[in-house]
Amino acid sequence: MDLAQFFDRVNHDILMSRVARKIEDKRVLRLIRRYLQAGIFVNGVCVRSDEGTPQGGPLSPLLANIMLDDLDKELERRGHRFVRYADDCNVYVSSRRAGERVMESVRRFVEERLKLKVNVEKSAVDRPWKRKFLGFSFTWEKKTRIRIAPKSLKRFKDRVREITKRSRGQSIVSRLEKLNSYLRGWAGYYRYAETRSVFEALDEWTRRRLRMCLLKQWKQPKTKRRRLVSLGIPTEWAKNISGSRKGYWRLSKTAQMNKALGLAYWREQGLVSLVERYDSFRSTT
Repeated sequence: MDLAQFFDRVNHDILMSRVARKIEDKRVLRLIRRYLQAGIFVNGVCVRSDEGTPQGGPLSPLLANIMLDDLDKELERRGHRFVRYADDCNVYVSSRRAGERVMESVRRFVEERLKLKVNVEKSAVDRPWKRKFLGFSFTWEKKTRIRIAPKSLKRFKDRVREITKRSRGQSIVSRLEKLNSYLRGWAGYYRYAETRSVFEALDEWTRRRLRMCLLKQWKQPKTKRRRLVSLGIPTEWAKNISGSRKGYWRLSKTAQMNKALGLAYWREQGLVSLVERYDSFRSTT
């Protein structure tokens, strides 16, 4: 279930009444109220805010959790299994019929008690492995496992493609610095996934992108041949690569390129390995 324009629709009075349950200091309450009513600039004109919380503000996620605490308590009271973060919530039931019934009752609670609106287009009753939550999903096996959602994998590849774009003129050292920063953060976030093979496949794909970048940088056939020979490739193999008319992407997957610029080479260059960071995390949990 997803709430429509949640941060734009939060009722200030309802929100402040919930904040006041825990905070007695009127100065703090007054400060939060002013934060909510500070307004926004539209075409250079300050427009007063009568509802909603400033998106991107450091206080907004906390206020969202306070606002929806009643929803959590209601789901707990009903005995449902659920997970929620800000305005996204998944409730797990045993059948589609139960899901439709719960969806309708929860929708009424949200709209009537909290004065919020459910986003019908983004909300659905469906199998868990067909939905995603915070970038994660589930496998469809009998014993389910946590997996990375397909859209999250697409975003990963789009970002790596951007960093390793052939037309972007930069050194391999600069590429690796940017790429490593992204890989560390990505591996840290998705370390809870239980599909190790996905991390292995992404590692292999990333190294192939980097091999393609080096081939592009070497440009001239004689440069390619000299570089490959210096990496321990037989001269005949190096000639096959340097004289080939195949595209850089196809050549990056050949046996010659795998041998010259394989796992050992990129480890020496300091490339972060997703699967190694994943294994390190799993071994400590």
